[in-house]
Amino acid sequence: MQSNSFDFLAILRALAKHEVEFIIVGGVSAVLQGAPVSTFDIDLVHLRDPENIHRLLAALGELDATFRGMGDRVLRPDPAHLSSSGHQLLMTRHGPLDLLGTIGTARGYEELLPHTMEIRIAEFTLRILDLETIIEIKEELGHDKDRASIPVLRRTLEEISRKSKGE
Repeated sequence: MQSNSFDFLAILRALAKHEVEFIIVGGVSAVLQGAPVSTFDIDLVHLRDPENIHRLLAALGELDATFRGMGDRVLRPDPAHLSSSGHQLLMTRHGPLDLLGTIGTARGYEELLPHTMEIRIAEFTLRILDLETIIEIKEELGHDKDRASIPVLRRTLEEISRKSKGE
């Protein structure tokens, strides 16, 4: 049974338990870096090799993940869905999960990896996309929602830079 609440840590725990390789992108990544933004789902870019997809499917099964927006129809992700470069918009028992094959100008897991950092949350280490790359991708996309968040993300980045310089 799926709920209307959002518990991103429960989603991340299931993915970590199954050793899924992924990068947190979007709003949750920005929040974890100190940006004062709201988000209602968790966006991940996952490694699309067969072994990782197998582990991801096991985690999605545990999370009772189905596609959102299907009306009364229940459709669960399969290897073909998760191997694509497209976006899989899922609902889990812990809230919405967006699995993205690529973001921006066709940037997948491998292309994004050099632009990530590791952070420790709860009992596991997570890989998140850095703010510079989040801003760059939002500029590429140019959606109203993305453009609206860019000034806040830039201010957060400036604040982080100022603190790291000891100002």
